Amino acid sequence: MISVKTKREIDYIRESARIVAETHDLMRRHAKPGVSTLELDMIAEDYIRTRGGVPAFKGYKQPGTPPFPGSICASIDEVVVHGIPSKRELKEGEILSVDVGVEKNGYFGDAATSIAIGEISEEKRRLMETTERSLELAIEAAKAGARVGDISHAVQSHVEANGFSVVRALCGHGVGKRLHEDPSVPNYGKPGVGKRLKAGVTLAIEPMVNVGTYDVEVEEDGWTVVTADRKPSAHYEHTVVVGEGGAEILSIA
Repeated sequence: MISVKTKREIDYIRESARIVAETHDLMRRHAKPGVSTLELDMIAEDYIRTRGGVPAFKGYKQPGTPPFPGSICASIDEVVVHGIPSKRELKEGEILSVDVGVEKNGYFGDAATSIAIGEISEEKRRLMETTERSLELAIEAAKAGARVGDISHAVQSHVEANGFSVVRALCGHGVGKRLHEDPSVPNYGKPGVGKRLKAGVTLAIEPMVNVGTYDVEVEEDGWTVVTADRKPSAHYEHTVVVGEGGAEILSIA
């Protein structure tokens, strides 16, 4: 069931989502060639806890997998999502996608961003720009009276018009008292279909876009999702609240 949030609940989600956004700002400042994703993870966790939050991903469980060991998901190039922080150092020309979740006062915020490490190729730059723009268009579509399919179509149509592909095995979701709530928000689909949105619904909209095929695989650790053809991927996400005239982004600093 889709939960419509009260103003008080939205304020709590906003507080958690703001910490997420501030953590992203910190990641952008520190993500450089030679820095390991484990170092970034430690910086992020320290900041989140200093702000009174709890890293929502650390220890997160799903059926058939061990608890996620990191405070952030750090996904490089062909890793779409759920990259586990490690001693592996960032290299010039890579894309690092950082997904952050925070729980505070019993409510969650969730957002992701992709970061260029040094100078990147024109193809990767276009990939990042297209993915971020598809998120902007999806947020514009997330208004009261619209349907989930309107969000999905906004992402897919923009991505495919630019020659890239939308990951279909993963999707966005509702967010609030739980990290993942109803409804599921696919990044592909037809307009005018799916569940109808009401003002006060909070969503985590998150396009995941690949240079090549939309097919993905899960590595042996049970978490790391990679493109099937090992070509680069980008990931952007915001926590938003649906309103009468459009959606408000909550995951901003």
